[in-house]
Amino acid sequence: MKKYLLLFIIAVFAMSCSKKVEVKGKITGSSPLERIEFVEASGVGTLPLINIGLDKEGNFSGSFEAPKDGMYVINYANKQNLIYLEGGQTVNISGNGMTFPNEYVITGDAKKNNDFLQASQKFLGEYGSKVNLNQLMASDEATFLKGIHKVEADINKNVEDLAKKNNPSKGLLEWKKNDVKVTILNLLANYEMSHGPMSGNPSYKSSKAFKDYETQLEDNKEVMVKTIPLYRQYLLVKMTPDFQKYAESNSKGKTDITTSEMFAQYLKTKKDLSQTAKDYLLAFVMAQADIHPTTPPNKIEKIKKIIDTDIKDATIKNDILKMQVAITGLKIGEAAPEAALIKQDGKSYQLSENKGKPYMLFFYASWNPYISEATVPVLKEVVNFYKSKMNFVFVNVDDTKDQFIKTSNSLLKGVQGVNVYGEGGMGSDIAKKYGVYAFKLPCFVIIDKDGKIASRSFVNLGEQELVTILDKLTGLSAPKVDPGMQLQPGLQMDPAAQQAAPQPANPQPAQTK
Repeated sequence: MKKYLLLFIIAVFAMSCSKKVEVKGKITGSSPLERIEFVEASGVGTLPLINIGLDKEGNFSGSFEAPKDGMYVINYANKQNLIYLEGGQTVNISGNGMTFPNEYVITGDAKKNNDFLQASQKFLGEYGSKVNLNQLMASDEATFLKGIHKVEADINKNVEDLAKKNNPSKGLLEWKKNDVKVTILNLLANYEMSHGPMSGNPSYKSSKAFKDYETQLEDNKEVMVKTIPLYRQYLLVKMTPDFQKYAESNSKGKTDITTSEMFAQYLKTKKDLSQTAKDYLLAFVMAQADIHPTTPPNKIEKIKKIIDTDIKDATIKNDILKMQVAITGLKIGEAAPEAALIKQDGKSYQLSENKGKPYMLFFYASWNPYISEATVPVLKEVVNFYKSKMNFVFVNVDDTKDQFIKTSNSLLKGVQGVNVYGEGGMGSDIAKKYGVYAFKLPCFVIIDKDGKIASRSFVNLGEQELVTILDKLTGLSAPKVDPGMQLQPGLQMDPAAQQAAPQPANPQPAQTK
């Protein structure tokens, strides 16, 4: 009997400690080309934790490891909304393709929390339309503070009323109370910056009562900096004038210093900030200022060094490094990672089979219509031009092997190259190792004859940098075309392709109010 009791206790403990979230549901009137993504809202980047496809009826299901209990962002059809999730939950989501995720219904474990969250969001929308913030901003300080205290009291009363009605978890209730404080702090910061110019009093400085109110609102700042990105933005706004002065006096004669380097140096002078706050703020600035698809290799290495030396939190360090790989690609000169791949006949495939000859990896999926409409015609031209001197490996990241076979046979019929599948699609081994996400499809990576990374990640075949690398590795010379003329496929990117190209992810999801 004791043995079975022990097993039961172990099972319950394992369930309570699980970080996995099961999500399933149905979006009526949706398109099977659309995808649902979940992103941790409080993290330092917006890399999706999972990318889920919908079937013809709009059904979907999937699971992912939630880094922590807290706020997440649902992405669907270029629209976003917040959802509160906890590890170990099974979440049932339903909605309509026309309004999802602006509107959705949740049943299952997450119902109470998200009923509370949606009701509070609805109240804020309605309340915000009734409060004349412009009039408050134009008021004298005493009138402004009186009005803002009332706004805070009204919102907090609604939070308390909704908490009694919906009984949300302790974690969500704490988040919501901190979220209210951050909202008020940002209103105070806006007033402090704009009141002087608006009132015609450029010498305006906030009073002690104003400063005391700010201090009171920041009584839980260590938790707020970890859980609310808008609070990090508030801190950055507050320190911007001081940072600008620091940068002006410390950048003389330094022509190649990056924003991240300067900000890292500046943070070392801020004795009033915790290391946690410094880590989050530095990661935020890096993502905004210096991590871009065209970041040169020398700057990428600078950023990596700063991440390694200045960011102390292991989770933040890991997240910003993953974001850097997703945006800029793997380090040029490093060995190309092997990954689990299979061919149409079910046999395994190794990238190292190409050693001795340069090759291009092409990542694609059937649910991205741009690939079939604009990328494949250009790909055919590129393959035909370079195929005598290099290999091509077409990596499918669809949801199933059957879809891979169907897509590769129709989309790449007659194109010389090896068709392979990453089992698990967007969650596959190869997608993780090469930093491939939905916003990065199509994706191209060049590997040299020694099996080493020879290029950053490209999302357009027509970029001149990519053509230059291909020419260098093959000894061939692609025809040069007058940029002002109608361009041939494969050698330059047309304007439509430029607009369709995925952009780097915004490193912090906006707070939904």
